[in-house]
Amino acid sequence: MTIGVTSTAQIPKQRGAARDTPRDTSLLDTAVQYAEERHWDVFPGTWLEAVEGTQRCSCGDPACEAPGAHPAREDWPTQATGSATVARRLWSKQPTASILLPTGRSFDVIDVPETAGFLALARMERMGLTLGPVTRTPDRRMHFLVQPGGAAKVTDLVRKLGWSPLSLDLVVLGEGSYVAAPPTRVGGRGAVQWACRPTASNRWLPAAEEIISPVAYACGREARR
Repeated sequence: MTIGVTSTAQIPKQRGAARDTPRDTSLLDTAVQYAEERHWDVFPGTWLEAVEGTQRCSCGDPACEAPGAHPAREDWPTQATGSATVARRLWSKQPTASILLPTGRSFDVIDVPETAGFLALARMERMGLTLGPVTRTPDRRMHFLVQPGGAAKVTDLVRKLGWSPLSLDLVVLGEGSYVAAPPTRVGGRGAVQWACRPTASNRWLPAAEEIISPVAYACGREARR
């Protein structure tokens, strides 16, 4: 569900973000950790293959829009698992498969431009709000993880704050969607990273109502640039 679309601005310097997934941590181990430690459902997606000196998506489409970072099967919702044992078995078959997380189960996602995301994070810290895990994607977006069910509330919440939903570059992802998790690489664009890593202190995700005000404000400010 998309609420408006505007162009993104120049990427600001990242401040105060935690370290990304360690380079020596395999995709298999990371997928198992997500299932075992966070109780997130995970499923393996496509992967990157070297073809004539370039990285191509395993799907075989040379024009793939998300090379190495989309579902490999149409029935991916049934493949997603919260079992660490099953996750280990799935990635053992294809260790370089991307790590994809279905939304609408353990969490929903609020997707905003990276510049707005950093502004929202700074405001949330100043306001003393709970910071849940947040990812940065290679296409300069940020994904705020919130409690499941939040996606259905965002449009009304934005209106109540006095913003026109169509004026904001803000996308919500709930049931039936998915996101790529760190350290998944998207072609030659780079890897998905953590802006705010999952920690013991943010195991309980914030509700959409708790963070929508600074997020909407940041998107509105970005839209006026």
